[in-house]
Order: sequence, then structure tokens, then C-alpha cells
Amino acid sequence: MALLDVDELAVTFARRGQRTVHAVDGVSFSVDAGEVTGLVGESGCGKSVTSLAIMGLLPAGKGVRVQGKAAFDGTDLLQLDPRAMRDVRGRDVAMIFQDPLSSLNPVVPIGVQVTEVLVRHRGMRGEAARLEAEHLLDRVGIPDPTRRLKEYPHQLSGGMRQRALIAMAVACQPRLLIADEPTTALDVTIQAQILELLKDLVRESGTALVMITHDLGVVAGMCDTINVLYGGRVVETARRRPLFAAPRHPYTVGLLGSIPRLDAGHGQRLRPIPGSVRDLLPWPDGCAFAPRCARQVDACLGTAPQLLREPDGHAFRCVNPPETDHTGEAAGE
Repeated sequence: MALLDVDELAVTFARRGQRTVHAVDGVSFSVDAGEVTGLVGESGCGKSVTSLAIMGLLPAGKGVRVQGKAAFDGTDLLQLDPRAMRDVRGRDVAMIFQDPLSSLNPVVPIGVQVTEVLVRHRGMRGEAARLEAEHLLDRVGIPDPTRRLKEYPHQLSGGMRQRALIAMAVACQPRLLIADEPTTALDVTIQAQILELLKDLVRESGTALVMITHDLGVVAGMCDTINVLYGGRVVETARRRPLFAAPRHPYTVGLLGSIPRLDAGHGQRLRPIPGSVRDLLPWPDGCAFAPRCARQVDACLGTAPQLLREPDGHAFRCVNPPETDHTGEAAGE
């Protein structure tokens, strides 16, 4: 049994006088202990809402409806009451948020915010909690942790704030860690350091990691399995090497074509995906990606394409997928 098994997760937002938004529309994936699974797609594809639903952090009521299943070690997180979920969140399942400056309390010292997790879930107090907080900051690469514990978030650099968030997330050695675009606002050098830190944490503790990002370059060096989302649904899922060698959905091909390559010829242009993520069809009317797709055919419209699974486990939701040549690379793209 997978450590986390998400099955047909759906999240809708409804407001009076406005159309219902299907932010997540039947997402399914699983994560094993010690595995890194990626959720990839442009902003607005449903990645972050998926993670917030799993963590129980979506606002209760207010037109928000969550359906499906998110089984963590056999327990459906979506069925837990708020008190039980608070016991799980931070101890067994933790999350690194996208923007550390807005995720950290600006008027509370870093030390208080880190030790709060230790007090709540590990029952530590006083000097023991402070020493453990120092150890956590040192573990994630923050220099002079004794001084940093007394500082406020605005006194830390972007990279240090992100490391402080990671320290809080791993304080209880969670079995599942969700990282929501943890390198978005960081420069390339700090990005590499944060990704290496996350890989070390997975390798040392056997933690399962869900990496949420729009950058296929990040998942290329991190993820074992990749799930590509579009319009709130998984449109392609595969192990890392098969997905990069032979993408089977035009959206995945478009994401790969948008990445700058070191081996590109002089003057070779990037191939952006036309339109925006708002240019989509409702899934019941056909493939949501059809309005932006160069491979659109009549069969793309009318009914939603089903997820087709190949013998090697590579699955895609497309009626006219890119062909592959004998080398396994997408042909004609």
C-alpha cells in the first residue's frame, strides 16, 4: 500500500451569482515512502489547491466543496475532524509553502515559530526546545543559528526564510512532506541548495516528498514519478525517464519545449505554448487543452478523453498523442 493514495480528488468553489469553478477535477496519484512525486503544470492547473485539500487547509464552508479520497497510511485525511487533522498536520504530514515571507509571522521571532512545532507535537519545553530549534536551523544550513532564532523574518534573506520554513516542516520528522514551489522566489544558486537539501532529507529519513512546481527542469533532477496537471486533471503520468524521453501529451511536449536548453543552437527560439491557462474547455465538452493544442482533431471535442495506460505504466489523456520514433523521442514536435 502506498503511503499516500489520492483517489478522484475534486475541489469546487461556488459563489452566488458566479459560475462554479472546478479547481481540481478528479486527480489521482500515489506516493510511496522514500519516493519523490512531482505535480507539474502552469499556474491555475490545480496543483496548490490539491495540496491544500490534502492538508485540510481550505476554508471550511464558504462555497468550498471537497470530494474524493486522500488516504495516508490507510486513514482518509479528508474524513478527519479538525482536531484530529491538527494532530496529524505537522507531525506526520507537513508542508513547505510557496512564499516564506507571507507564510512566516512577521511580528514573531523565528525561534518562537520553530519551537511552537516542537511544543505542540513533541512536548518539548524551555531549553530543550531551544536547543532542538538551533539544531534544526543548523541542519538546514542557516549559519549562526543561535542568533537567527532571535531575529524576525524580515531580517533574514529569502533563502534563509525558505530554510526556516523547511526546518519547521521537518521538526517532527514527518513521513510525508509536501513542497509547494519551494524555489520560486529564489535565485538559481539558492534554488540548487534548497533542492539538494530536500533530496538529503528524503534520502536520510525515508520521507515521501510531493514536489509541486511549474518547472520541469526542477523535477528532472528530483522526482521519481511525474504527474502533469492541466485544467484540474492529470493529463500525463510516468516515471521520470520515460516522460522526458517520450512525452505522450501535447501539453507535456509544450512544457518541455518552453525550457531553455544548453545544447540549443545559436539563435534557436523557445517554443512557448500559445494562449493561456484560461483558454480551456470544460472537461465534459472535450479535452480542456484543445483550444491551445496544435494536434487538435474532431475527436478532441464532445467528450472528455480517458486516461490511457500503456504496459510500462506510462499514462496519458489524449486521443491524438505525439508519435515516438525508434529512439523513444517524440517525433515531429
